[in-house]
Parts: sequence; C-alpha cells; structure tokens
Amino acid sequence: MKLHDLKPTPGSRKDRKRVGRGPGGTDKTAGRGHKGQKSRSGAGKGQFFEGGRSRLIARLPKRGFNNVGTTYEIVKLSQLDGIEADTLDRTAFEVLGLVRRRGRPVKLLASGEVTRALTIHVDAASQAAIQAVEAAGGKVILPEAQTSTDDAKAE
Repeated sequence: MKLHDLKPTPGSRKDRKRVGRGPGGTDKTAGRGHKGQKSRSGAGKGQFFEGGRSRLIARLPKRGFNNVGTTYEIVKLSQLDGIEADTLDRTAFEVLGLVRRRGRPVKLLASGEVTRALTIHVDAASQAAIQAVEAAGGKVILPEAQTSTDDAKAE
C-alpha cells in the first residue's frame, strides 16, 4: 500500500449540502420557508432586539463622562536597563519586543532607574521619566506639538 492508494472508506465522507442550487431537494427556498424577514439574505434581528420595545441599554439612564482617550504602548525605564544601544526609538523597541501594537503611540514611564546616558525618541513621557533620563545624562525627544501659530501659517 502506498500513499497515493489511500482512499476514505466508502460512505464515511459525505458531500456538503448545497442549498439553492437548482432542483434536487433544497432548491427554490433553500430550506428557509416562504417569505418573511428570516427568509431574506442578511436579515435577522440584532443581538439586543427585544420584540420592538426600546432596548434595555437605551432605557437605562446615562451618567458621567466617557473619556475615549489615547491608549499608549508603555515602556518602563526598568526595561531599558540591559539594552546596549545609546539611541532608542520605536523600531528599536519593536525589535527588542517592548512594543507590540504598531498603531499605538509609545509612552515612557518612570518605573525603575536609568544608569547611563540614553537618547530616547517616544511619543509621550511622564515628567518623572524625563527627569530620571536627564539626571543620568541622557535626553528624551518628544514630537513637536502643533501650536496655533503653526496652524495660522499653513492657511
């Protein structure tokens, strides 16, 4: 017996049901019955549909403030301790495995200590992290913020 001789046992494999493909049992209505919302393609009720009344989530009072803020990729000073590079930026963090999600900005936090001078390019940093890096002789480079005078020049 060879690999190309292998075949499944007769009757062990069954063809899938191809509905709506001409006469032969499951043609015409394709097992959906006649007319109505549930017979249409893409139709159906939403997950929170409650028979036509207002959904529970819509009936509950809305309170407070929902802050949809920026979610950062966090890099801590303690993670930079064993790294030999003098200049660190997003690509270096990705290579080292400190940053995973590409769409998120990188923020440096002051958890841990820096023992040598580093130049770090990040999108945001805490004041304590900036002070700790500068105390060790390094610097944190942040992107320049747009000011109102820059906006006026563009117009």
